[in-house]
Amino acid sequence: MAEREIGVGVIGYGLGGRVFHAPFVNAVQGLRLAAIMQRKGDEAAKAYPATKIARSVEELLADKSIELVVVSTPNETHFALAKQALEAGKHVVIDKPFAATSEEALELGRIAKAKGLLVIPFHNRRWDGDFLTVKKLIAEQAVGRLVTFESHFDRFRPVPRENTWKEAENPANGMLFDLGPHLVDQALALFGAPAAITASVRADRDETAIEDAFDITLSYPEKINGVPAANGKGLLAHCRTSYLACDNAPRFLLHGTRGSFRKHGLDPQEPALVAGAKVPAQGSQEVWLQEDESAWGTLTVAPNPADPGILVTCEVKTERGDYRGFYANVRDAILGTAPLAVTPEDGFRVIRLLELARQSSAEGRTLMVKF
Repeated sequence: MAEREIGVGVIGYGLGGRVFHAPFVNAVQGLRLAAIMQRKGDEAAKAYPATKIARSVEELLADKSIELVVVSTPNETHFALAKQALEAGKHVVIDKPFAATSEEALELGRIAKAKGLLVIPFHNRRWDGDFLTVKKLIAEQAVGRLVTFESHFDRFRPVPRENTWKEAENPANGMLFDLGPHLVDQALALFGAPAAITASVRADRDETAIEDAFDITLSYPEKINGVPAANGKGLLAHCRTSYLACDNAPRFLLHGTRGSFRKHGLDPQEPALVAGAKVPAQGSQEVWLQEDESAWGTLTVAPNPADPGILVTCEVKTERGDYRGFYANVRDAILGTAPLAVTPEDGFRVIRLLELARQSSAEGRTLMVKF
């Protein structure tokens, strides 16, 4: 049990606030969903009748019972709202992207540090079941020494949606800053900082105002400045997204010296929540989602690498994903009982890599990575 209850205010009740934030804040012990800012409408009030509904940011920030503010608003507003909340003395969680530029990300970190507060990127996909499975397999060297890592997050949306800020032309919008933060953060969490980046960031659809596809390759060479890499050999990590993927690629594909792992399909938490699933309270007997066996990945290995014609394939049970883990860690970090799992430095590095991806694509060349 938490030492005390932490009041939380969520700014915004679109898809992010409704699906990814309010349900998990409400389910984590030691957190209290004190307020939701929804400028118009009564959806939040109907979903959370015991929670205060604020109609302005100023009203929410004036609530002294709120220690933690969640920013879940259009991308271009993240920096200004997070800065306003920090200056009001609140800890802040920022939905992806952490900021529109790496300089903004650094400034948020500086403000938070000066005020003794936490500013936290919402990189919840570290708590996806498929990612946790991949993390476990890599740690176990299930495919031998990993050589290539592919991470896809594909969609099929050939015609832009109308009346949504996500399709509006803005450097903070588009797939690079929408799904890019998830894929790049997962690669950084697994492998650390790359030595180089090569990218193609594109607008593939017939009509679009945003970047709707990208291919990013993060290079981890055998040696960096003459120093051997941690695994002794090189590794390439590919992060890819397309809005024209009618037949989706594997979510994860790993190749190594002993075999391969292939996993299709996305973590089931988001679609379940969109469909109306309720997140059980942390500590209750009710079990949160377990991916159906039909979606498990397959591990194919050569028991004897000298005889690669003989292969053995088995299904790998997907680890249970649980976004409550993100907010449980935020709670513990605020209470001082655990270090942050996702730091502002993580947020900065992701945004800087996305900037470098855009530059690499524009210049048609590989760029060295320096943070």
